[in-house]
Amino acid sequence: MERFFAWSAFLLSCCIFPAQGGEFDAARHRMVEEVLSDAAETSAYSGRAALGQSVIAAMKKVERHRFVPDALATVAYLNRPLPIGYGQTISQPFIVALMTEMMRVGAGDKVLEVGTGSGYQAAVLAEITKSVYSIEIIKPLGEQAGKRLRSLGYRNVETRVGDGYYGWPEAAPFDAIIVTAAASHVPPPLIKQLKPGGRIVIPLGTQFMTQYLMLVEKQQDGSVTTRQILPVAFVPLTGGH
Repeated sequence: MERFFAWSAFLLSCCIFPAQGGEFDAARHRMVEEVLSDAAETSAYSGRAALGQSVIAAMKKVERHRFVPDALATVAYLNRPLPIGYGQTISQPFIVALMTEMMRVGAGDKVLEVGTGSGYQAAVLAEITKSVYSIEIIKPLGEQAGKRLRSLGYRNVETRVGDGYYGWPEAAPFDAIIVTAAASHVPPPLIKQLKPGGRIVIPLGTQFMTQYLMLVEKQQDGSVTTRQILPVAFVPLTGGH
């Protein structure tokens, strides 16, 4: 979940997207166009010339206004992070799309998300993959997200409240893992729970220093490689570790 910046700019933009009826569809379309533009501009860093069709379809379908506080529904389709309470944010749509693309998951895959937040990233993944396991350390957020995802019909998402640093051992191994908070290192339990050939997408760095979105790949022999993608700004990963 990305850090939230520039509150004054946010207030200035509140009138951009009308909040009634089918206007959400038009706003979501504009959001996806901005995401595609950002993806093209950063392709030299990400190594992906364009987003895959499954990622684009998921971004077009998932209604982001369902995953923000009611007071922010009018700005839900801005291409920026927004606050969701408890010091957390819903990530910028471009970052959601990019992290999803980097995971390279397919219809038969099982993925783990560390940091459910409001459930938006889990919903995007659920449109693409067979099953999503999502962990949130902040109990009210985790419980609200679980109810929200169920009410929206996402039966292939399982949520729990807990410390995501340790993963979800009983559901492992996973084809891919996504971490939506910045860690100082890649948690060893997550590497252990990743299938050979799988990928972890995670922001690394401290709260007040430069963070980078990283792609971690586990080779068939169990060795691990990492690649730096883009500078980012996420809230820190918390927990007993």
